[in-house]
Amino acid sequence: MFGECHAHLIMDGLNYKDAISIHKDHVNDEVIRKHLKAYEELGIVFVRDGGDALGVSERARKLAPEYGIDYRTPIFAIHKNGHYGSIVGKGFDTMKEYHVLLKEAKNKGADFIKIMTTGLLDFNNHGQITGTPLDRKEVCEMVHIAHEEGMAVMSHTNGIYGVQAAVEAGVDSVEHGNYIDPETIRELADSDSVWVPTLVTIRNLRGCGRYKESVLDPIIELAAKNLRLAYKYRAKVALGSDAGAYMVLHGKGLMDEYQAFMDILGESGDVRAWLADGEKRIQDTFRRPES
Repeated sequence: MFGECHAHLIMDGLNYKDAISIHKDHVNDEVIRKHLKAYEELGIVFVRDGGDALGVSERARKLAPEYGIDYRTPIFAIHKNGHYGSIVGKGFDTMKEYHVLLKEAKNKGADFIKIMTTGLLDFNNHGQITGTPLDRKEVCEMVHIAHEEGMAVMSHTNGIYGVQAAVEAGVDSVEHGNYIDPETIRELADSDSVWVPTLVTIRNLRGCGRYKESVLDPIIELAAKNLRLAYKYRAKVALGSDAGAYMVLHGKGLMDEYQAFMDILGESGDVRAWLADGEKRIQDTFRRPES
C-alpha cells in the first residue's frame, strides 16, 4: 500500500471551521484517533502531515505508532504575513523572524519545514493564483536557511512563477503545483524536487454543488495533461491527497488519489514503480535530522 504524502489531520474533509473548533481549547485525542484508525484500516502505514497551528499534527505523531503508522510533521507551516498560510501555521515579516519560527519548529521536533510561497487556485479566473507569490530571492533564502539547519523543505506552491521559483530554490517537495506548463515540468524533472500534485482536491469537488462543472473541468483536464508530461519526462512524483481538505477524507483520500493517477496514466507496474520511487524519496528526505 502506498503512503499518504500530504494530509492535514486537523481537518476532516467535511467542514473546516467545525473541525478546527474541536481543537480550539485543547487537542482532541478522540478525533485524532478516529482519523488514524481510518488509515490503519486501509493498511496505510506512512503519513506526512502539512502541519497546523494548534498542535494537532504534533499530537498525532505521538499517537500514530499505536496504529502502526510512521507519521511525519513540520509541526506548523510557515508563511509570510499578508500572504496565504495562516490556516495551517505561523507568520513572519522578516527573514530573522522566519529563522526564529524555523528554530521553534525544529526545537519541537519537526521532521521537516513547510513553507507557503503562493496562494490557492482562483476559481473565478482560470489559470490565476490568489494573492501575490513570494519573490524568488526570498524563497531561495528561506530554503537555504532551512537546509543549513539540516531540515528538508515541503513547499505549498502553485503557478508557473511560484513552482519555478521553488524548484530553483531547491525545495525538496512541491505541493499542489496547479496551473503549470511543460517548461516548468521539465524543470521539475531536471531537479531533485518531488512533486505531490494532490489531484483529488479538485476532482472530488465534482458533483458536490460548490462549483460548476464548467469551472472544475478545465482545471482537472490541465492537471491530467501535466501529470502525463511529468510521467513522460520522469519527474519525481508521489501520491498525496491533501486529506482533510473539503471532500477529501482521511484514508479514502489516498485511495481516490491513486485511482486518479491510474485513470490518467493507466495502471501498470511501471507507473506503480514510478510512484514508489517518489514516495521513497519523500520518506528518505523528510525525516527528523539527527541531533
